[in-house]
Amino acid sequence: MRHRSKDRALFQVLGYLYLGCLSLACLLPLWLIFSGSFSSEEDVIRHGYELLPRNLSVAGYKMMFEAPEAIILSMTVSVALTAVGVACGVFLTAMTAYVIQRRDFKYRNVISFYIYLTSVFTGGLVPWYIMMVNTFHMRNNFLALIIPLLFNVFYILIMKSFFRSIPDAIVESGKIDGAGEFTIFLKLVLPIAKPGLATISLFIALAYWNDWFSAMLFISRDNLIPLQLFLYNLVNKAEALNNLAGKTGIPMTELPKETVKLSMTVLVITPIMFVYPFVQRYVVSGVTLGAVKG
Repeated sequence: MRHRSKDRALFQVLGYLYLGCLSLACLLPLWLIFSGSFSSEEDVIRHGYELLPRNLSVAGYKMMFEAPEAIILSMTVSVALTAVGVACGVFLTAMTAYVIQRRDFKYRNVISFYIYLTSVFTGGLVPWYIMMVNTFHMRNNFLALIIPLLFNVFYILIMKSFFRSIPDAIVESGKIDGAGEFTIFLKLVLPIAKPGLATISLFIALAYWNDWFSAMLFISRDNLIPLQLFLYNLVNKAEALNNLAGKTGIPMTELPKETVKLSMTVLVITPIMFVYPFVQRYVVSGVTLGAVKG
């Protein structure tokens, strides 16, 4: 017994050391980005990314907030887009997964096959764009930012695994009490599936928060541009101005391109870093259950 306890203690120590090193390896890039955002442009170009800035500078943040109204507007659009997208995406994904896992639903295999088929074969970008613009009139429309990421087959599989783990007796008890299918889904099934809902909520929120491609395709109005596309355009404009100054020989102060990129990265990832600790335990249990039962 004593020999076995020593082996177990050694295994735990090695496990914690390995996980600690892995955590540091994951945190190191974030720290380098944060440190680089407070470094001067010259230090970043000459010495690269360092653990501590040689010369503190907030030039990147100053340039990024040259037009505070525009960046606040784009951040508001991103927050609204994420909130609406998560609410609609989670509800529709959960409802779809609940329906296709019900054994008493006659067409569940047909619908499941259709959903899985779309994850393997697509019509291509050009037909999809033409359909969105000409058929659904999604040009400069807030729905054009919502619809492309509304459904994801992987998230449906996660929720389907959760609903399979719920005993059929719960659904039957609701029917005995006279509840309808939608009432059973809302009041009996969804409260039990909180880990799965939190898991896909985080994934969907990340997808909407980081999405810039849909806005680049469908949005040209300034009041509908999300934060990611706004920052992308800002970097492109800074690089274009520097290239123009170099070709024409016009004297121009060097814009802090690299530090602006790092400052933008800090601005973008900060909200997610604050949200993630609150849903972490649900994400771990959700992915684990989905992997076991999927």
